[in-house]
Amino acid sequence: MTSITQALVLIVETIASVYLLFVILRFLLQLVRADFYNPLSQGIVKITNPVLMPLRKIIPGLFGIDLACVILAIVVQVITSEILSLIVLNTVTNPLPLLFWGIMGLIMYTLNIYLVALFVMVIASFVAPMSSHPALMLIRQLTQPLLTPIQRIIPPMGGLDFSVMAIILIIYVSKIFLNGMASSLGLQPMLVLGF
Repeated sequence: MTSITQALVLIVETIASVYLLFVILRFLLQLVRADFYNPLSQGIVKITNPVLMPLRKIIPGLFGIDLACVILAIVVQVITSEILSLIVLNTVTNPLPLLFWGIMGLIMYTLNIYLVALFVMVIASFVAPMSSHPALMLIRQLTQPLLTPIQRIIPPMGGLDFSVMAIILIIYVSKIFLNGMASSLGLQPMLVLGF
């Protein structure tokens, strides 16, 4: 790749990754019913509303799941992959495989979000265990639905919560299986965000 191509790939990946992060976070925070009035939640809503609100008029929610948010994430993923394909391969890729790859990329991206959130939570538990910082409050609200079932099986012992370690292990195993599936299907990771 030439330096211009690398620069273009970096710019496209950065812009798309940041926007995709906000879309996925909005979906996840709605799913776990996180505090809507948290300043970070408000920021995420303001960033995603211009595209999401018109999309919601066309795509209604289903059983409390914001389908418009899911569709927006998939569309961002597929469009980004097409742009990267044009930049890197100088060709347009068939959108059907990109759709499948995009969904796999979104799953991987979501796993990465949870992985980072869990690591931040672990570090914060040592540095500022009783902090009420808005970011930490959202991270707790985001990760608690994952941790609660594991905590029923492995309760905290002596101030140590091994459920976080169990979830991190499950996430890494899931990522290994997703990477294996992606490589067996011929996925080109450089074209999909999250891999």
